[in-house]
Amino acid sequence: QVQLVESGGGLVQPGGSLSLSCAASGSRINVMGWYRQAPGKQRELVATITRGGNTNYADSVKGRFTISRDNAKNTVYLQMNSLKPEDTAVYYCNAPPWAGPFPFGQGTQVTVSS
Repeated sequence: QVQLVESGGGLVQPGGSLSLSCAASGSRINVMGWYRQAPGKQRELVATITRGGNTNYADSVKGRFTISRDNAKNTVYLQMNSLKPEDTAVYYCNAPPWAGPFPFGQGTQVTVSS
């Protein structure tokens, strides 16, 4: 059973930065991603990374967010820069739809507000 635990969220002013972490246990996951779900909206996939380090990003975060992973630690990261109020959401890590997903964890809240 795969377990995913996200951390690192918080309150940040527009233009600020946050770094999220996701620890995975129970299985080796080849492709990992970060999703987010804003109030009243569907969950969306914003970034993915393969075990080899190939990455893809949604247009809404391209150039501002960076996904990375440490395969030895089974951990995935999301560095978020130049944050905007519209980035406010609960952020989850998981495999992308074509490679899973596994049961979602609790997520971590990111709030961008002045």
